[in-house]
Order: sequence, then C-alpha cells, then structure tokens
Amino acid sequence: MAFESLSDKLQNIFKGLKGKGRLSEADVKAALKEVKMALLEADVNFKVVKQFIKSVQERAIGQDVLNSLTPGQMVIKIVNEEMINLMGSETTEIKLRPGNEITVIMMTGLQGAGKTTTTAKIAGKLKEKGRRPLLVAADIYRPAAIEQLKINGEKQGVPVFSMGDGHKPSNIVKAAIEHASKNDNNVVIIDTAGRLQIDESMMAELVEIKENVDVDQTLLIVDAMTGQDAVNVAGTFNDKIGIDGVVLTKMDGDTRGGAALSIRAVTGKPILYVGMGEKLSDLEQFHPDRMASRILGMGDVLTLIEKAEAIVDEEKARELEKKFKKAEFGFDDYLEQMQQIKKMGSLEDIIGMLPGMGDQLKGAQLPDEKMLGRVEAIIYSMTPAERSNPSIINVQRKNRIAKGAGVNVSEVNRLMKQYEQSKKMMKQFSGMMGKGGKKGRFRLPF
Repeated sequence: MAFESLSDKLQNIFKGLKGKGRLSEADVKAALKEVKMALLEADVNFKVVKQFIKSVQERAIGQDVLNSLTPGQMVIKIVNEEMINLMGSETTEIKLRPGNEITVIMMTGLQGAGKTTTTAKIAGKLKEKGRRPLLVAADIYRPAAIEQLKINGEKQGVPVFSMGDGHKPSNIVKAAIEHASKNDNNVVIIDTAGRLQIDESMMAELVEIKENVDVDQTLLIVDAMTGQDAVNVAGTFNDKIGIDGVVLTKMDGDTRGGAALSIRAVTGKPILYVGMGEKLSDLEQFHPDRMASRILGMGDVLTLIEKAEAIVDEEKARELEKKFKKAEFGFDDYLEQMQQIKKMGSLEDIIGMLPGMGDQLKGAQLPDEKMLGRVEAIIYSMTPAERSNPSIINVQRKNRIAKGAGVNVSEVNRLMKQYEQSKKMMKQFSGMMGKGGKKGRFRLPF
C-alpha cells in the first residue's frame, strides 16, 4: 500500500511528541531529524527534504508552539500544513476550453508507465463531466498500443481515431482534430509513443506535434514506483517539451511515496491524478491536503465519501442503516456490502481512509477480494434463516455449510470471524452511504 512504511514511521515519531507535556527546542529538533530520515528513506528528493525540514523547524521552535498546552499536536499541524504546501496546496484541474471549443491534450511518458491505459481513464473522467472526448492513437511503434487504446476506448464508451502505423504522428493528430470538429468532439486526447528511456527521437516527435497543432495541455505519465527516477523523468520532459501537469500511476503498489512528495517542488508542475489500480475506474483526482492526511495517518474521509457516493444506492443505504440500528445485519447484507466495497478499492486502502481505524484493525483478517467467489459459495450454502441470523450457526451447521460449498470447515470459521470484524468497519461509514449532499450524515469514529 502506498506510503505505508513512511506513514508508520511518522506516526511513531509523533506519538513520542504527543506523549510529552512540554517540548524543548531540542525535542523538536530530535523529532525532525527522525522525520528527515523517514522522508529520505521514502525516496523523497534530498533538496526537497532539506527545505521541508527547515520550513517546519522555523515554525515549530517558536514560542507559540513550545509554550502551547498541546505542543505535540501543534508540531503535527505544522508538518501537515508544510506537507500540503510541498505537494501544491490546491487541487488542480485539467484546463479545458469553454463550450464546444476543442481542447487538445497530449499524453506523454516512458514506455511501461501506463500511459495508454491512463489516456483512456482520463477520457472516462472527462466524459463523466459532460465532455465529448476523442482518443487519438498516435503511438505507431508499439504494435499493441493502437489495439489497446481501441479496446479501452470501447470500454469507456469513447471513440478512438486511428490511421494505423503508416503515417507520421503529427499528421495523425492534425487529421484527428479535423475529425473531432466534424463529429462534435470537444476534447482530443493524444496517446503518443513512449520509449524505455528518454531519447532525442521521442522528444523530437513530441516537439513536432506541438509545432503542428495547438496543444492546450501536455500531461506526463510517470510510474510512482520508480521513486526519484520519476522525478528526474518529469524534470527532463519539462525542460525538453514543457509539461502542464503530472499523473502518477501505480500508487496502489508498494511505492515509498518519494515521487508524490517531490515532483511539484522539483518541476513546479501540479500532480493532477493518481492511478490506484488497473481498472479503468481506478483514477483519483489528486488532492494535496487529503494525501498529506493519509500520509500522517489522519485518514481521508472526503475521498472515501466520494467513492461511496459513486457506487452506493441511497435507498439501500437507508435500509442498511436501519438494519445496523436494529442489529439485523446478516450475511446477505454482508455479501452485498463486500461487493460494493470491492468496487471502491482495496480494503486496506479503505481502512487507511478512516481516521483511527488503521490501528484498531491492524492485523485483522480482512476478506481478500480475490476470495469473493469462495465467500459467495459459503454464504449461498447457508439457509435463509442462517444468513439473516448468523448467531444460530453452530458446529453442526458449519460442517453442513462447508460440505455444501465444497470447502474446509476452517474457511467457514474464517468467514464468520471476518463477518464480525467487517461489521466494525462498516458501522464507521454506513452513515455516509447516501448520494447527493448526504455528507453530513457521516460520523467520525471518535
């Protein structure tokens, strides 16, 4: 999970600060020395870390902090604010031309960063906002790129313009813009060719496209798992062709977080989106304040609410709330909720967005999404009475259920345990599951 190691280290450092009634200047400096090491180990750019620690220290050793009744909390607040500043302070949108004017977006990046998939993901996001995007297959070198873009475009319900691999990319783009004008598309998104590493021919091709058509936004796709390499790539692309924003992919992987914390400071360009998985829906807008909150272990309730509102039926959410209040939550409800939660992302990430829940459920046996088929088999082997009232499931019933599902009884026992643990988690955000302005119904778990 992204930032897990960094987040754990920072939380341990801050626990020490919060445990002290008073802080001395030496206490603050010692803590910030540990923060510095944690950031460097997370592959954050050295110059960025140096400036970050300097900014925090200048604010944290002031008399207002040291003489505060809660100096540890004040230091954490300062670290949070400086981390937000580091990543850009404000959420940045892709700049689009008004009305039916055509916005041309050029997607760039190295091969393997996930550029073609991200191109389709962004098209889907813009379509949701009422735009009419056209995808352009301008990667004429990688045999599967054109076909991959067509498949993803079809999944997103977005048309794809292609002239095969027998034309210059700049000519393909010019023809695509004419096509967009005739077919009422108001966003043209160009999937350009990547290389395994930066070379002159790739850069020359991108420059030629920009010289032949008016590109409104040049976006760079970088692999967050490459750490400082991602930052170096961003700097080179910005120097050579000029970029307007960055999309970080593979943020759901075991990334140390250095790229997310360094790119804005090094290039001056905002992170627009982060890729959180392989599905075409797994693209999140980048919010510096929410990301800082996640890194510092404070959760990210707003993103969780948005994810829930996107997939959960309001009427069913009300019914679920009533069942929780009446203690009528059964296995049918559990299965339905697990299917919906699966759409929101990994359960680890969801728990990380709930303030205070990470520690409470650390080490808990959460259901593995890949095991959902086996879970369904076990639940469907139960009688309606057992599904609605799991408390009646005794040893004899467990043996019968296991036999019916074709699994070992230990798996039934594991599911029973997961059911109880998941009830704890679901109670924390069951109240937020409504749509359209129902955010006020969510209650924090403390």
